[in-house]
Amino acid sequence: MATTSQSSRTAREQADLIVRNGRIATQDERRSFASAVAIKDGRFLAVGTDTEVLAHQGGRTQVIDVGGRTVIPGLNDSHLHIIRGGLSYNLELRWDGVPSLADALRMLREQAQRTPPNQWVRVVGGWTEFQFAERRMPTLDEINAVAPDTPVFVLHLYDRALLNQAALRACGYTKDTPDPPGGEIQRDKVGNPTGLLIATPNAMILYSTLAKGPKLPPEHQRNSTRHFMRELNRLGVTSVIDAGGGFQNFPEDYQVIEDLHRQGEMTVRIAYNLFTQKPKQELQDFQRWTQQTTPGVGDAFYRMNGAGEMLVFSAADFEDFLQPRPEMPPIMETELEAVICHLVAQRWPFRLHATYDETIARALTIYEQVNRDIPFNGLHWFFDHCETISDRNIERIKALGGGIAIQHRMAFQGEYFVDRYGQQQAERTPPIRRMLEVGIPVGAGTDATRVASYNPFVALYWLVTGKTVGGVALYPEANRLGRMEALRLYTVGSSWFSGEVDRKGAIVPGQLADLAVLSADYFSVPEEEIRRLESVLTLVDGQVVYGAGVFAHFAPPPLPVMPEWSPVAAYGGYARSTEPATSGGHVHAHASSNLSPVYASVRAKTKQWRRTVSGLWEFGCDCFAC
Repeated sequence: MATTSQSSRTAREQADLIVRNGRIATQDERRSFASAVAIKDGRFLAVGTDTEVLAHQGGRTQVIDVGGRTVIPGLNDSHLHIIRGGLSYNLELRWDGVPSLADALRMLREQAQRTPPNQWVRVVGGWTEFQFAERRMPTLDEINAVAPDTPVFVLHLYDRALLNQAALRACGYTKDTPDPPGGEIQRDKVGNPTGLLIATPNAMILYSTLAKGPKLPPEHQRNSTRHFMRELNRLGVTSVIDAGGGFQNFPEDYQVIEDLHRQGEMTVRIAYNLFTQKPKQELQDFQRWTQQTTPGVGDAFYRMNGAGEMLVFSAADFEDFLQPRPEMPPIMETELEAVICHLVAQRWPFRLHATYDETIARALTIYEQVNRDIPFNGLHWFFDHCETISDRNIERIKALGGGIAIQHRMAFQGEYFVDRYGQQQAERTPPIRRMLEVGIPVGAGTDATRVASYNPFVALYWLVTGKTVGGVALYPEANRLGRMEALRLYTVGSSWFSGEVDRKGAIVPGQLADLAVLSADYFSVPEEEIRRLESVLTLVDGQVVYGAGVFAHFAPPPLPVMPEWSPVAAYGGYARSTEPATSGGHVHAHASSNLSPVYASVRAKTKQWRRTVSGLWEFGCDCFAC
């Protein structure tokens, strides 16, 4: 019951919800901690001590005691393909975080048995062989043995896909099927497809093959998207900037998320960018879209954010470190200039996928030329990825008022990068510390769901430790971040990239009331346990969207899974850890000019995936030979 002094407070001052007895990392300008926060009308009302905040308790105020747990602002992934990923999430068997290949193959066998005829089993990225205890890829023989009849498509990052014989038949791939541009259908000695598809380095062969599979009907796509958002809520994610994607057409493929927004069923805030779909027709795409919509259209849950990450296909330098760096064609400048001129004239923010410094340098030259004729004047623009960016190009970005959105792709491809370019080159992939020193905006993310996992705590682990998921140390201390600084990139930092600075990212009065209560203390757990963290209570807009353990009774009702045979019904999403991390859980290599025996072994395994003289791929056994 409210006290007399409390009941005398105005309705404006009385909180809807108070979270107390916590260790709240506010991410305010002083990086201060508090113990309680009050929420009203979807925004933070007051932050401070329990005594200070409980002064806002009224007769209808709900109070949640979090028992001393760490509370952080809701995490904001500045580059995640949530709209495309949501449409197919319920169809996908996730190997993200699965500790062994034996477990992965068991899951594949079980799912093949429950999958009905004319449907596929899909493992769509988010994993690497180096996470497995066996430290190797599955073989085609193994995949065919566990799933002899059900089509299986296994995507490994954006470098290759493994198809069983049933999937080859479903796709119609035969001895007579030609290789597409930038891709290869691996063949045996007599020319029959083996089941291995290779990006060389264009990934079109991978996602065009994936697109051949059955799609969910609209009702199931809505259910699938809601499950994906709840999965992100489980990991403390409350906001995402969607980077578009191949085969993600606007407005057709946005109808499901539009419906969920209208019905008030979104539990992750989304700012979305539009990704061109037609090579050589990119300018026409953007000319049409600038007539159909405007950046900023929408609300705090769903809003249009601008153009990209694909602006022109001639600038797409795919990040397949098993292949040499691709050289962008001479036409890149002409095509990119036309699109940038149009976007700047229309005051559309834009982003561009760029892995290599060489591509970044050429793009910046175009940006500088356009800026002289059509000044950017504070227009938000940024590069995504930038693994090999030079100090000079960082300074050029600063001069033009741009930013860089970084992702933990190197946590999944670091072994391959080191094998091709060497340990010293890997130490600045990307040079995050230098970006921050120069003072450009930096936001953190994952680039999920295909080239990396959507788990933000794996990304935070990478930022703090500098290690791959396989345990290889890539970065010296000079290019690693402290835990508070890494968290800031995932909260306050990412807010710049959707033009929402001072509206989200910190637990301060007036900002959007999004937060996560963590399963353990992010600031003090051993480094290896950072990637095993998750949320036990997640709030979006001041409403509980996820609760577990002692907070389970606050959670919204469970959703049915559609279809019933979905892998999500059996396994969920990112694999839950069953054991705490220990120093003996993985073997770790150390950043050094001299390779340790452990790292030498990893490097040897990586080399086995290089092409042989015969053109076949090797991995110990003869699974990809005839």
